[in-house]
Amino acid sequence: MTRSVTGLSDVDHAIINRALVAATHEMGTKLIRSAHSPIVREAQDCSAAIVNRHGEVIAQSDLIAIQLGSIAQTLAPCMELFPPDTLKDGDFFINNDPYNGGQHIPDIFLFSPVFFEGELIGFSASVVHHIDLGGGAPGMNPDAGDVHQEGLIFPPTKYNMQHDWNGGPLERFIAANVRMPDATIGDLNAQFAANAIGAKRLSALAAKYSANALDEAMSEMLNYTERRIRVALSDLPNGLYCAEATIDDDGIGTDPVVIRTQIEIGDERIDIRFDGTDDQVPTFMNNPFASTVASAVACVKSVLTDPDIPFNDGVARVIKVDAPLGSILNPRPPAPVRARLLPSNRVFNAVMKALAQIAPGDVIAEGFDTTTSICLSHLGEAGYNIYLEILGGGYGAGINNDGCDGVDCPLSNCANIPIEALEMDYPFARIEAYRLRPGSGGDGKHRGGLGLERSYRILTDGVQFATYSDRFRTSADGLFGGGPGASAEFVIARGDEEIRLRSKTRVVLQPEDLLIIRTGGGGGYGAPAERS
Repeated sequence: MTRSVTGLSDVDHAIINRALVAATHEMGTKLIRSAHSPIVREAQDCSAAIVNRHGEVIAQSDLIAIQLGSIAQTLAPCMELFPPDTLKDGDFFINNDPYNGGQHIPDIFLFSPVFFEGELIGFSASVVHHIDLGGGAPGMNPDAGDVHQEGLIFPPTKYNMQHDWNGGPLERFIAANVRMPDATIGDLNAQFAANAIGAKRLSALAAKYSANALDEAMSEMLNYTERRIRVALSDLPNGLYCAEATIDDDGIGTDPVVIRTQIEIGDERIDIRFDGTDDQVPTFMNNPFASTVASAVACVKSVLTDPDIPFNDGVARVIKVDAPLGSILNPRPPAPVRARLLPSNRVFNAVMKALAQIAPGDVIAEGFDTTTSICLSHLGEAGYNIYLEILGGGYGAGINNDGCDGVDCPLSNCANIPIEALEMDYPFARIEAYRLRPGSGGDGKHRGGLGLERSYRILTDGVQFATYSDRFRTSADGLFGGGPGASAEFVIARGDEEIRLRSKTRVVLQPEDLLIIRTGGGGGYGAPAERS
């Protein structure tokens, strides 16, 4: 059995590796169980990670891919402003700034430095999608003309738990500027609880093996991932592979927005560019560059590598991503970005289509792959009550299987909020239907997954509905002869009247309105005539 400079054996490395991954899973569980809002405790729109003292992600929970795929970029500006040697116990970083490494405004990242015997040994990190952070409308603002109308922006900043939280100035400032302070502060406290678990597990490993040995083991985790990915790429033919995917519109006009990608495979490396992608748009559909990186890397990782390869920053040593400044995938400030998952999903689709040219047996057809964000809000005597949920659709079919039915897109991975929990927390609405849409999956040797339908009966005055979705005009493409999935639609049934809505909109509903949400299906794989 070989041993390293610090005395670690191969078995020790394996144990530390699995312990760090297990710690992130425990952090994720703590986050979900401690959260206040249904979007976290039920839908699980949150994530957690362990980061080494250099700011590199070592391990992450299996929750929301896009939230963690670029977490090093979110932490980096914090560490530049506040170097590690200036940190002390109780400090924490906060960042949700889309133009300083963050993603969209609702996703608040918290980083807690972890010390052992006075020495910084890493960071525990968590991110939660918060229901409301102020801004021009409850929950989300489809009419935002710039990022400042979308909510509170926390630039990369350092605070301290003892001075700034637990009734301190930061907590009071946030509570005074959001519509549901109990929910927002409660969910932030859940993040701190998750980070505390990560810190405890990291310190225990340092106590058992020493801080130097732990640092060595974390570095080897990155090296291992890098080696495994390089080996996976070594069998692919070198060359340039291009593809594109489209969003229905920019939320104002009717022209599609096109995402174009060029993937260059070299010797054990891959470069992903998005030259020729359409310019940034005036609505809230722009994609911060961190989200573009996360989307592209998540697709390559899922298609070309084995699932047992740890998803950490060793990936970034092999896969490089670039997008033109001023495009929808790398906008200039202060462009709004709330609906950034729409272009993020099309990044995933475009990269998948390009990879289909060299790894046809490892890809799937386009799915509905659209974050359908449903927000219902009501202002009553007790204040605001805001319901926010991400609804899924059909996955694309693969070479050996039909697509999954009625699930969230690969980048988001949220669960649904159970009807009982929804109706208990939000008495202004009642669910009258929740079902799969028969026939909505694309035909093929393997059928695309089915979309779903969810209907909300509005029970009181003053309920606002805000949303963003896609694939109302276009459908998920089939692959290798497979047919397209069904498109989506939103309808308000008001008495004998049917009101059809746009995919990105905000409207005031009336009592007894029936809001019907129908999501799209996935594309089929292979010729329908070959189906069993």
